[in-house]
Amino acid sequence: MTNLHRFVVAMMILAPAVTAASSRQRTPAPRPDALTVRELRTEYAANPIGIDAREPRLGWQVHARARGVMQAAYQIQVASSERALREGKGLLWDAGVVKSSESAHVPYAGPAVRSGQRYVWRVRVWDSGGVPSAWSEPAFWEMGLLQPSDWKASWIEPDLPEDVTKSGPSPMLRREFAVAGDVERARAYVTSHGLYEMAINGQRVGDAVLTPGWTSYNKRLQYQTYDVTPLLKKGPNAIGVTLGNGWYRGNLAWDDKRNIYGNRLGLLLQIVVTYRGGRQETMGSDASWKASTGPILMSEIYHGETYDARLEKTGWSLPGYADQEWGSVKAVEHRKDMLVAPAGPPVRRTGELKPLKIFKTPAGDTVADMGQNMVGWVRLKAEGPAGTTVTLRHAEVLDKQGNFYVENLRAAKQTVRYTLKGGGPEVYEPHFAFQGFRYVAVDGYPGPLTPDSLTGIVVHSDMTAAGTFESSKPLVNQLQHNIVWGQKGNFVDVPTDCPQRDERLGWMGDAQVFARTAAFNMDVAGFFTKWLRDVAADQIDTGSVPHVIPDVLSEPGKPQAGSAAWADAAVIIPWTMYLSYGDRRILETQYPSMAAWVEYMRRRAGDDFIWSEDFTFGDWLAFASTASDYPGATTGKDLIATAMFAHSTDLLQRTARVLGKAEDAAKYGALLERIKAAFQREFVTATGRVGEDTQTAYAVALQFDLLPEPLRAAAAGRLAREVRQRKHLTTGFVGTPYLCHVLSGYGYLDEAYLLLNREQYPSWLYPVKQGATTIWERWDGLKPDGTFQDKGMNSFNHYAYGAIGEWMYRVMAGIEIDPAAPGYRHTLIQPRPGGGFTSVSASHMTLYGRVSSAWKIDGRAFELAVEIPPNTTATVRLPGALRAEVTESGRALAVGDGITSSRQDGADVVVEAGSGLYRFAYTLSK
Repeated sequence: MTNLHRFVVAMMILAPAVTAASSRQRTPAPRPDALTVRELRTEYAANPIGIDAREPRLGWQVHARARGVMQAAYQIQVASSERALREGKGLLWDAGVVKSSESAHVPYAGPAVRSGQRYVWRVRVWDSGGVPSAWSEPAFWEMGLLQPSDWKASWIEPDLPEDVTKSGPSPMLRREFAVAGDVERARAYVTSHGLYEMAINGQRVGDAVLTPGWTSYNKRLQYQTYDVTPLLKKGPNAIGVTLGNGWYRGNLAWDDKRNIYGNRLGLLLQIVVTYRGGRQETMGSDASWKASTGPILMSEIYHGETYDARLEKTGWSLPGYADQEWGSVKAVEHRKDMLVAPAGPPVRRTGELKPLKIFKTPAGDTVADMGQNMVGWVRLKAEGPAGTTVTLRHAEVLDKQGNFYVENLRAAKQTVRYTLKGGGPEVYEPHFAFQGFRYVAVDGYPGPLTPDSLTGIVVHSDMTAAGTFESSKPLVNQLQHNIVWGQKGNFVDVPTDCPQRDERLGWMGDAQVFARTAAFNMDVAGFFTKWLRDVAADQIDTGSVPHVIPDVLSEPGKPQAGSAAWADAAVIIPWTMYLSYGDRRILETQYPSMAAWVEYMRRRAGDDFIWSEDFTFGDWLAFASTASDYPGATTGKDLIATAMFAHSTDLLQRTARVLGKAEDAAKYGALLERIKAAFQREFVTATGRVGEDTQTAYAVALQFDLLPEPLRAAAAGRLAREVRQRKHLTTGFVGTPYLCHVLSGYGYLDEAYLLLNREQYPSWLYPVKQGATTIWERWDGLKPDGTFQDKGMNSFNHYAYGAIGEWMYRVMAGIEIDPAAPGYRHTLIQPRPGGGFTSVSASHMTLYGRVSSAWKIDGRAFELAVEIPPNTTATVRLPGALRAEVTESGRALAVGDGITSSRQDGADVVVEAGSGLYRFAYTLSK
């Protein structure tokens, strides 16, 4: 019986059950082993407030003990309150019983959403046998302000004297207001030019930091929504907001560049109070506010913060504070039509680290080793006389002599200075600056410095952890650790290249090569949804895409844009998110941007379809040798540019097919064939030699399917021979992500494992052997002789080469997406043991639940444990197996109990299975 036949039969069984269920409100009590529905999400978030999606998409996970569980129908109900939902009265929307297995990206289809409205919802499902679940626990979402006219408050700016050409004190803004009754609920909608921290009645509002985040400020500015109901009280209340330069007007990039988006900090704040009984009152920023400065004397993302606690204004965010000496503010006109709700998670404090040791360097510095190259800041505890200044300097590494090393920070000072107010213990954290560091040099500390004096506060976009990976080799496990921490440190509202020096920009090339790995490690759907909208916003009218997003490098008439492999992120990342999450909407939203970039390349390549005239970064930071007889690893930039032109065109035609754009799909399919023909004519010989005969040349040509069928095996053989001869990789940012995939995909698994296992320079494990806790920018950031690479570009937290992570998940563990059923609706489990590993296990939390693959080898005995979430299926490939010898959970392999079929496929056995936990065991045939 085919899957289609099973579905038809299930629908026949289900029809009377769901018809009866839809005619009554109460569901029969479910069996103990029946379905449950959990993990309700709206636009990827649990109970979000302040969203602006006009048709929010809902999703849930089906949980069941049984195997082979598929959802056959669902029913969603939405109400304005939990009570109305539970009573089933006055529903805003009842979807009825929908015969569908969809449990992700289900759009709300009720009445048009309204600003500030809360929507409470629940869902129940039926399995293919017509058995219903109970209703889920209620979840909710709440809309933000959907129209510019919803903003009643005014933009205000502090009317204080300042020199905007340099860093100065952070402004403090305050206002008192009255609450004239019992509050049912209250929401604060807040944004700023610069960064902000907000308090009401002396209590900090929210747990997000570095708000409102970083976007293309002149085109898209995020605002945050806060539930401030518990903070308000009847009678007098007070608001206090501190502003910081942040990305808006602080130093960015190099050459002391600042004031990129404007030179005045500003605030837009609106509080909507709903009293019991329904009356609403709105208050917010206006010309009646007061302004002053206080203890933050300087705060810059690159340079750190200077804070004098003696200048603190105690009680300034409480009602009754004497602000007669404070200055005024100005109400100013700024756009409100580009205000957007955040699509991704906020930046938060996500963890704490204590120093592993405190020691003196040979140069005499007192240094604390946090044990991990991290991003965030240090919480300082100190007690001493008023006026004592403690200085904290931050660095990633120590030099060969064991001294504090900061030359690779370039102009970034990464220095925090705290002056004590005296009178007792003091605790301090920076406000508008973050650092990338492992080591902290401490000067001026009063008394003995102990591990209790310093706490490392880990800060990044608060993405949910989604993946795990572990193997029998500790060095590779440390590599995975380093990849994850590189992602943490560089996903700070935008995907930055590095978090420490005077750069920290959203480099497109780094992001696109790492996106698939990022999606394995963490839930990055919202993170990239947000950032890709800025990619489209900052895209140049010609279709060219800037090197960094947000674009802070271009100047009028001098765009810094259009590099192959960097700008291609505009196409590659949306497609990667579609594969990882099954999200068609991200393709719909980004399609004009994707097409504009491909059309730009088409024009620049011209009639011969070879793109060779424009600047491109090429295979950035590829391996280089000083050996006089070594030809190097330089791959022609025209080859790389033309290959990327083909790849993005291919992805665009696939996107057009997904979106039902048949004419576009045909057009770009034809363009792709012309580019391939040109590539072969220009760069490929009759014997399968590609370009400069480099690893990158073969990797991109084979990965992007640019070679004629008869030459592919020869080209792959040339690549494998090069790897065997060199015994190391020679690739840079462009070639590295594809290298092992091409080798293993063309039958050279041993060569791929050779590269992964190599411990000498150049390799992934060389930095691990050198004590790295994150991924390095260069293969030899720290050279074998203990000296450093060029201080002008030598980050020790730079995630691009961490792209090997996806090969570890996809090939070693074998967790692979089926492009025909994206988002892990149908998963391919196809592990490739080798390389001397005796075990590998990995898991990934999909939108449907946990997928996992764990194998181990003992001699020739092979075991594979697989987990497939309900409402999905999988194809499991058992390597080196004979069907008659395979057992599953101790029994002979047979159809039934979740397994729908099995077959011998050459040296492997292929099993089709539904959801559940499976344990396969057999003796390897070779």
